[in-house]
Amino acid sequence: MGSELLRIAEGFSIVAEGLRGLAKAEGGTKEKAVKAQPSATEKAQKQDAAQEQPATLEGIRALMAQKTQEGKSKEIKELLQKYGAAKLSAVKPEDYPALMQEAQVL
Repeated sequence: MGSELLRIAEGFSIVAEGLRGLAKAEGGTKEKAVKAQPSATEKAQKQDAAQEQPATLEGIRALMAQKTQEGKSKEIKELLQKYGAAKLSAVKPEDYPALMQEAQVL
């Protein structure tokens, strides 16, 4: 009877391990989603930093990367198209200040 109880306990252990894995997968996704969303303070700090960046290719690229992480990829593509470019490197340098300003508003 002792060996049967050990097999039952081992079965429960396997089930528990499986349930922990499922809970971690579901909980991990939610935790990542929560961590991926910056707080209002973090958003304000990022916007301040973005506004302080000069209208250089690198500065615009950083701002657009931030906006893309915020889920605004479609808006970024539309903005680039407005300036006649399929990608950032095709934007004319004289359009950088206006592009930077419009990207900050997104």
